[in-house]
Amino acid sequence: MRANGKVVSMTPIHIYNSLNRKKEEFKPINPDLVGLYVCGPTVYSDVHLGNCRSFTSFDIVYRYLMYKGYRVRYVRNITDAGHLVGDADSGAEDKMTKTARALKLEPMEVAHRYTVGFHKMMEVFNNLPPSIEPRATGHITEQIKMVKDILSNGYAYEVDGSVYFDTVKFAKEKDVYGRLSGRNLDDMLTESRELKNQGEKKHPADFAIWIKAEENTLQRWDSPWGEGFPGWHLECSVMSTKYLGSEFDIHGGGEDLRFPHHENEIAQNCGACGTMPVKYWMHGDMLLLNGRKMSKTPDPETGKSNSIMPDELFSGENEILSKAFSPMVVRFFMLQAHYRSTLDLSDNALLAAEKGYYRLMEANTILEELQHEGISNPNNEDEEINALMDQTIEDMDDDFNTPKALSRLFGLVNKINSFKSGHLDLSSISEETLKRLKKVFHDFIFDIFGLLDETRAASNGNGEALDGLMELIINIRKEARNNKDWGTSDQIRDKLKELKIQVKDGKEGSSWVFEK
Repeated sequence: MRANGKVVSMTPIHIYNSLNRKKEEFKPINPDLVGLYVCGPTVYSDVHLGNCRSFTSFDIVYRYLMYKGYRVRYVRNITDAGHLVGDADSGAEDKMTKTARALKLEPMEVAHRYTVGFHKMMEVFNNLPPSIEPRATGHITEQIKMVKDILSNGYAYEVDGSVYFDTVKFAKEKDVYGRLSGRNLDDMLTESRELKNQGEKKHPADFAIWIKAEENTLQRWDSPWGEGFPGWHLECSVMSTKYLGSEFDIHGGGEDLRFPHHENEIAQNCGACGTMPVKYWMHGDMLLLNGRKMSKTPDPETGKSNSIMPDELFSGENEILSKAFSPMVVRFFMLQAHYRSTLDLSDNALLAAEKGYYRLMEANTILEELQHEGISNPNNEDEEINALMDQTIEDMDDDFNTPKALSRLFGLVNKINSFKSGHLDLSSISEETLKRLKKVFHDFIFDIFGLLDETRAASNGNGEALDGLMELIINIRKEARNNKDWGTSDQIRDKLKELKIQVKDGKEGSSWVFEK
């Protein structure tokens, strides 16, 4: 909530800060505007499910911050240059160039094709677009300037047209490098020893911030050091600070980006601006498939890969799962694990998520139809329902704990179904509590969790027409039952069952849902 342009404090949010390895109360630098930066995709191929999980997690963070009343500037970049294949700083093609050569396209054709595909997939998952979506190729000038600033501050050096960050000097003077990842220079020396082209570096842990273009380099720009292209880590340092300032609130990404990408971002920002750029670092864990890391490489024993793309999941055209699953079922499935926990995708898990998703949507439909009849005698049910709603908010305040919040919602689902069946009398809660229940339930399902009600999008989007038709059929069946015409009543029920539509009879009348 907001009043006079300022955030109205409700309850504080606590975020697990990867930098300090503990939960901390969220206190934005600017109380009126939260700066959120999330590392976006490298657009050289179709976005995979692991990426979708990460972007969905931060979509929920974005949604919840706005729900709490904050104005949020959400920046998510597009990497369309400079991301090398492997960890070597030279002697390797960047991912854009490699794909462009394979497809016989210009790099920008590759970038456009997969950026469009990425946006479509984000829409399919109902992820909100960011406030700003900058591209690496649109910020070459700013990246060159940051390289100059790092050089002038003495934390970089040039060798034959490439510029390297002087990690050893920076680590000795700033006592910052390795803090995010928990690594030290000796560890990095061991990990870097086998990488290519280490000879021109002062130390194997140094990394390129500007890379000299080779003869076969397709993407190249003029610079004070000759033609070349920016290092992968540089773009996020530049674009985050350009749009959010030299110090901003939250930086998010997958756990796999903590090192070297995010560690090197901190070094670059401190080397150029002299300040730690981010107050709260957030990292999401990986998505597994049947208990194993996803990989397109065939298993030596089975000859099959352990990988599935989103489109294959939605169409059912794969050899891993028993059927197709809709985008909202998959989004619901993602809510069932905390963003900092691994999430294991399997057939059984998706089947259970599908049942849970439709149960949630059905409860919301029932809740919308519940109305007080002017009688209200609140008792313990009133207190319990309000407590469940309060706990749902508390769970989200606790580092965006979606699985716990979801479990509270299902506690409310049980109450809603009991009101529908007559096991609980609606008069046991106040009109105010019923009104709050409708709002909180709707807000969490649709505004915070970002789910869509697929049951209302049936019949090619003619949801209203379908609702009207079903209301007519249910009324005809009701009249048949009143006239004790059990044959017609049963015929309607059985025919609807063949069409995967279930009619449910209750104290308040009959309703219908799609069977899943």
